[in-house]
Amino acid sequence: MKIKDLVSYWDKHASRKLTRDAHAVALSDLHHQQLEALSALYPLKSPQDLLRDLITVTLDEIEAEFPYVQGDQVVAFDEDGFELYEDTGLTPEFVRLSQKHIKRLKARQLESVA
Repeated sequence: MKIKDLVSYWDKHASRKLTRDAHAVALSDLHHQQLEALSALYPLKSPQDLLRDLITVTLDEIEAEFPYVQGDQVVAFDEDGFELYEDTGLTPEFVRLSQKHIKRLKARQLESVA
């Protein structure tokens, strides 16, 4: 999802499963005022919901913007038969670490249910 798509997302009030983890964020006066303005525009969304959505979209965009760094290993071939090389940039490590933390989070959630 792109930031430009976020307003449509908010309008549809989509929801996802949330973790119990919470993070405190200190905002500048300007950003606090802007968050309050968004809260006034979308009164069904709490400031926490808005922040969560903004962070989610930003993290998605950051992952999409990591530059591709061509490695030496051919990992596939495209539809025209051209070689596709492994990405040795930040994306594979980001994905690996994300999966590691998701796995840890799911294990914690299962422990709390048991």
